[in-house]
Amino acid sequence: MENFDVIVIGAGSGMKVVWSALDEGLKVALVEQGPPGGTCLNNGCIPSKILIYPADVISTLKDAKAVGIDGIISKVDFSLIMGRLWDLIERARKSSEEVINSQEGLTRYKETGEFVGDHMLQVGDHTIGAPKICIATGARPGVPPIPGLKEAGYLDNVSVLNLKKLPRSMIIIGAGYIGCEYGHCFSALGTKVTLIGRHPVVLDDEDPEISAIVTKVLSKDLTYAANYDADHVESDGEKKIVFARNLKTGKVDRFEADEILVAAGRRSNADLLKPEETGVETDKKGWIRVNKYLETTKPGIYALGDATGRYMFKHTANYEADVVSDNMLRGKMRENDTHAVPHAVFTHPQVGSVGMTEADALKAGLEILVGRAKYADTAKGYAMDLEEDEGLVKVVVEGGTGKILGCSIVGPDAAVLVQQIVLLMNTDTGDMGPLVRSQVIHPAMSEVIANAFANLESPSLTTLKH
Repeated sequence: MENFDVIVIGAGSGMKVVWSALDEGLKVALVEQGPPGGTCLNNGCIPSKILIYPADVISTLKDAKAVGIDGIISKVDFSLIMGRLWDLIERARKSSEEVINSQEGLTRYKETGEFVGDHMLQVGDHTIGAPKICIATGARPGVPPIPGLKEAGYLDNVSVLNLKKLPRSMIIIGAGYIGCEYGHCFSALGTKVTLIGRHPVVLDDEDPEISAIVTKVLSKDLTYAANYDADHVESDGEKKIVFARNLKTGKVDRFEADEILVAAGRRSNADLLKPEETGVETDKKGWIRVNKYLETTKPGIYALGDATGRYMFKHTANYEADVVSDNMLRGKMRENDTHAVPHAVFTHPQVGSVGMTEADALKAGLEILVGRAKYADTAKGYAMDLEEDEGLVKVVVEGGTGKILGCSIVGPDAAVLVQQIVLLMNTDTGDMGPLVRSQVIHPAMSEVIANAFANLESPSLTTLKH
């Protein structure tokens, strides 16, 4: 057996742990069967946003007609868009590989590893072990067992990046963040998109008011088949047909397109590791169990990122890599702070959120105040001709203390605007005092944030008004 000080499984955010271990002078093994960079670089955040940005440009041009600018989109060069996407991925992969291969003290294994004993992995022909192990294996697409789906053929968030030409039509199964982002992307580029979802609204995990706005606006560009569950799939020549059951009426309807994109959630890669062989427990869905220090049920083995199934965002995985580095390598007892985990959905309109929703806070039994403000009620919102019910900021504050519990935003630049709230929630007191005391640039969209806090009321009053 080859012995190491540290083994890191996964070359996405796990690389931060690798570099930290090397900085400590430790002998490190990196187990990664695929290219470095993890989901974010290879088939997640970065490539999807390179695809989505051209869609945003097109949407902006279409919306500009309302303010007197009538532009014409003469061509969508899908080959150029995909070429830029792959150029960045391949350059980043090559650069990372060169750095990894030249690093002293680091041994790279390019096979899938399996636990075969106490702190012990079988990786190809090699058996390796270490007292400290970090699992950063990420997740993969969850594919529901829909009869006929495999035979007809489908795309997921990985294979969709291999498209050579823009599909004329596409059915997307799943109305979560991946479905909504790609629904916006392909519909704006010119594909006829049908989004099939089980719920009355898209993004049903968001605050209901936010979900309702996204559903309304996004439905202008694509067809949202609400309250449907895919029943089976068939092929008819070059067409693919999804038969979906209406969850309200029980009727099975037919949806037809050139391509099917499955965006029905994610599943853990942990099962590939056989973690039970080393005493690492998973929950009933296969996600690795960790405590507040990100240590698994096996002492000395930690896990981070999507492998735990909790906050599946690249920025969170990077943060958790720092926590693991402190606790596993430096002997600290640093808790994983989850009170202000932000996220964004880059659909049309954009969504940004952090912390608790109103429903979360009420369920927790907290005394709260809720503030709302519409984009349209600001000078900048009027300048952009944003409609009354198409842009909203909603904040949740603890009564008495002014501590910010959460914020949900839908509208242009929501991901940028919500970061102001993230920063406030990470101050020493986490309250709204700095914002109340600050001057806010006029006219700028950030005024809508200040307006939301100025409109704080009890939930009962805001419910009556809205």
